[in-house]
Amino acid sequence: MPQHSPITVSISRTVLPEHHRRFNAWVQAGQELARERDGYLGSGWVRTSPDSDEWHVLYRFADAKSLRSWDESEDRRWWIESASELVETTRVEHRTGIEGWFEPQGEESLTIPETVVPPRWKQAVSIFLPFFPLSLLSTLLLMPQLESWPTVLAVLLNICILTPLMTYIFLPASTRLLRPWLNRPRR
Repeated sequence: MPQHSPITVSISRTVLPEHHRRFNAWVQAGQELARERDGYLGSGWVRTSPDSDEWHVLYRFADAKSLRSWDESEDRRWWIESASELVETTRVEHRTGIEGWFEPQGEESLTIPETVVPPRWKQAVSIFLPFFPLSLLSTLLLMPQLESWPTVLAVLLNICILTPLMTYIFLPASTRLLRPWLNRPRR
C-alpha cells in the first residue's frame, strides 16, 4: 500500500438490536476522537436498511502513517474496548484509489464530508479519460479481427480484455495523475 495515498477504512459491524442508539452515540464519539488526529479526512456510517443490524462505518486518513498513528493510539484502544457489549462481529477492509469510492449496495446515507469523496462528475471524468482512448484503440485494432464472430461474442471478448486493463492499470494511473484535482475541496 503506497505510504502517501489516502486510505479509506471500511468496517462492517453487526450491532445487537437493543444497542442501536448506544452504537450510534459510540460511533459519534469515535469520530470526535479521530477528528483530532493529524491526517484525518472524514468519517461516516450507514446501515443497509432501517431495520438492519449491520452497520458500515467508514473513515479516511491522508496516508498510511496517519492511519497507523490512529490505529495504535490509546484513544482508539479505549474507544474500541468500550463497544465490546454492543457489537457481535467485525470485518475490516482498507481501500485506496478509486475502489474506496464505491459504496456497498443498499446504503441509505453517507455522512463523509464532501472533501473526502470527489463529486460523481469528477469520478466520471477520471474514468472517461482512460476509457475513451482504450475503447477507441480496441475498436480500431481488435474489432476488425472479430468481424466474422457473432456480435455478442465479439463484444464479450472486448469487455473481458478492457475490464482488467481499466481496473488494474488505467484507472489507478488516472486517479494517481488526477489526485490533486480529484481531492480539491468543494466550494
